[in-house]
Amino acid sequence: MPLPQLVDSHCHLDFPQLIGELPDVVARARDAGVTRMVTICTRPRTEPQVRAIAEAHEGIFYAAGVHPMNVATEPEVSVADLLALSEHPKMVGIGETGLDYHYTKESMAAQQESLRVHIEAARQTRLPLIIHARDADEDMARILSDEHQAAPYTCVMHCFSSGQALAATALDLGFYLSMSGIAAFPKSDALRAIFAAAPLDRILVETDSPYLAPPPHRGNRCEPAFVADTARGGAETMGVDYEEFCAATSANFDRLFAKAAAHG
Repeated sequence: MPLPQLVDSHCHLDFPQLIGELPDVVARARDAGVTRMVTICTRPRTEPQVRAIAEAHEGIFYAAGVHPMNVATEPEVSVADLLALSEHPKMVGIGETGLDYHYTKESMAAQQESLRVHIEAARQTRLPLIIHARDADEDMARILSDEHQAAPYTCVMHCFSSGQALAATALDLGFYLSMSGIAAFPKSDALRAIFAAAPLDRILVETDSPYLAPPPHRGNRCEPAFVADTARGGAETMGVDYEEFCAATSANFDRLFAKAAAHG
């Protein structure tokens, strides 16, 4: 019987922990039922390498932006820059962008400006915005809400591990929450409760490889094949069987990442 198909909606296949054995990493993902992946560019200067990975592999797409922790050290990216990148047929999302006040609070003003640039690019391209949020829930909720009120856009809260208030804001705006290995960690009861209360048709699943490996791989390098382990935990959290969870999250991906769904 074929394995249920899954999408790893957020990974970093160009990072050094994975790129050296990429064919094997991709093969193991396929063996686990992971038929599609979105590999994320976090620095403009690495976009050519990330794009090349997507071009070389069927079922691998990419997104591009400036990670908030890189805003202070990377050249500013403009809306026009992001629009130009979006012309590639396998570039399917804007980001990751967002706010990180845990490690890089000193650049918060620049992060907020960069976030607004990415939001405008998401509006104009009609590609989903991919959000990273850490220790910045109030500002994140305010900016996402204000910008959405000004003109709508679509969005996924990548690797969601923030509080209930930000989750509620995101869901009220029609956004999606993406479940990573964090949701399977033993001490993540509060996070699991947030996901359990969310509608199943707003949930995506991801690895954020090479980080955040779920049990039973915790402490090891993460890779896209492990999204199946996160999905098994996600199914339990959402109160559905594994096949239903895989089908729902794949359908959600197709709805949000419509350009990827239409490719080929």
